[in-house]
Amino acid sequence: MFCLSLIEHTLRLPPHLLDLPLHLAIRGELEALFLDKVIANLGLCVSVYDIQEIGKGFIFPGDGASTYTVLFRLIMFRPFVGEVIAAKLKESDANGLRLSLGFFEDIYVPVHLMPNPSHLKADPVNSWVWEYEGQSFPIDGTDEIRFQVQSIKYPSIPVEEEKPASPSVEQGKHPNPSSVEKAKPPNRLPVEQEKQSKPFAPMVITGSLDADGLGPISWW
Repeated sequence: MFCLSLIEHTLRLPPHLLDLPLHLAIRGELEALFLDKVIANLGLCVSVYDIQEIGKGFIFPGDGASTYTVLFRLIMFRPFVGEVIAAKLKESDANGLRLSLGFFEDIYVPVHLMPNPSHLKADPVNSWVWEYEGQSFPIDGTDEIRFQVQSIKYPSIPVEEEKPASPSVEQGKHPNPSSVEKAKPPNRLPVEQEKQSKPFAPMVITGSLDADGLGPISWW
């Protein structure tokens, strides 16, 4: 679930940190830069493990900060496909489950990877129930839930497309109302759809409960 990644980075050290020991100043800047950040194909940075090498510093013309080439290792959260992890229930709806590890909450179990057969019980709150040999086993968040990692994705950051600007009117001339198109209001999503849209997640884990030993630990 956790692994070490060796990284080389060119780091700018601000002048106000030059009175600190070099190793401590660089470590603080690395933590501010990488901690709790997702690096594509490497995972979520949990901590700076160590600094292996600090190159000679140099100063660019007109810049009061020194720049160093640093070789260091990060502790990354990057589970492998097939790994079994225990998490807590965060949300339950018609699309499946959302699980949380405390420090990472973008873990989803879709409907087709739920225990079979399962159904959603909406009273009094949304909860999934597994039916097995005439007995009902709810997933209500009381116990930790074991899931198996099916995939890890690093979605690209969404970029809004710029709309072409409206034709400008020549200075000093009045536009002909019949020849000028009326400005259209920007396209907006309905209020309900905006509320239901998920915030962007740079790292998404898909899990499965459809195997022996998976699900709430009280089942087994």
